[in-house]
Amino acid sequence: MFGKIARIIGIVLLGLTAVITLLGGIGTTCVALNAANYEGMEAIAQYQWLYIFYVLSGIGLGVFGIWVAVALVRGKPHAYRNALIVLAGGLLIGGLHMVTSRALRGSSMPKDFIVYATALTLIIFLLFRIPGIWKRINLEGHDDHVTGLGASAALIVGGIATLTVQFWAGPTHMINSINYANVLHTQLTILGWLTVLAGGAILGWFVLREGERPLLVETFQISPDKI
Repeated sequence: MFGKIARIIGIVLLGLTAVITLLGGIGTTCVALNAANYEGMEAIAQYQWLYIFYVLSGIGLGVFGIWVAVALVRGKPHAYRNALIVLAGGLLIGGLHMVTSRALRGSSMPKDFIVYATALTLIIFLLFRIPGIWKRINLEGHDDHVTGLGASAALIVGGIATLTVQFWAGPTHMINSINYANVLHTQLTILGWLTVLAGGAILGWFVLREGERPLLVETFQISPDKI
């Protein structure tokens, strides 16, 4: 049981980290392209090329992280290694982004939150590699329970993060009384609800399937491993 729970927690943390990294990359676009138009961001305009790099890196790492989370759910080979790569990359580039922003404008929020979340997830994944824990988690093996619960939980949590981005990122995106975390409200709302509904559908399918398993075993004498 510990192994299943730990694996699901790892999948959810990786999926959530990937989503907020992706949102952070998208959210940096406005400042990267038009820093001179925002109060307090003028110094960034001189390093536009660097912030465009941060935008592309954030989007790339976010997409790659989501792909790795899916691979982890399915127990694909090298999923754990790829998770470490994307988390280490996110921590490195996010850390550079933090240092740059603090030097140029005296603050690096909301990047701090994303970097701290990435660091936490990376620490959890490194702890998974402890021999006694590694054997119980079986990150690169297939498990129907983890596939159903892990995928649904990751989708629901990621969808909620997308739906509420204007609230948790809003305080650090207020410029001239405008909440720039809410600029893509319609698109993010649609994406968030689709993700939550997909997670709910997978969870419902899993619950129904698990509920049918004992009935099939008892009625037709089918081995549980073949259901």
